[in-house]
Amino acid sequence: MTRLFSIFVLAMTYLLLQGCVSTLTKGADRRTEGAYVEDGDIQKTATTRIKDKYMEKVHINVSSYNRKVLVTGEVPDEAVKSDITRIVGGVQNVSGINNEVVIGPQSSLSARSGDAFTTSNVVLRLQDSGKDFRAERVKVVTEAGTVYLLGIVTHAEADIAKEVASTSRGVKKVVPLFEYID
Repeated sequence: MTRLFSIFVLAMTYLLLQGCVSTLTKGADRRTEGAYVEDGDIQKTATTRIKDKYMEKVHINVSSYNRKVLVTGEVPDEAVKSDITRIVGGVQNVSGINNEVVIGPQSSLSARSGDAFTTSNVVLRLQDSGKDFRAERVKVVTEAGTVYLLGIVTHAEADIAKEVASTSRGVKKVVPLFEYID
């Protein structure tokens, strides 16, 4: 019961602090301090620009790790999806974009809560995976049951993260977007 409660608390915290979660895990992060700060600025700027243009017409999440941006969510058509890529590409310091936005209706609050729960579960399982692995080196983003893994890792660390994520409850697919250091 305690572990389930911990997962629930993490899921709710994630929903409330989506843009701030990355600041909680700076410790073993391999990004430079400059990249870390720029990632926060990229996320904030891109999100603001998208919301200013599209308001409630889209559901978009912007995640940046080492200046590479992952965009997830739902948009009404291909033109908007392409425009999202253009908007994000116009943000200062962006070095790459993975536009994983899908065309379709916006996800429900319960679906988003389930994704937050899945993210929390994967993060907790990564933390429990062993002392040779630092969970702080991997950023986990979940959208519609697909888990995206970002980070600057070794191939061995990537293998651990992919295995843990793929065997976690609620995960339909794992998409590694790592930068490798070996």
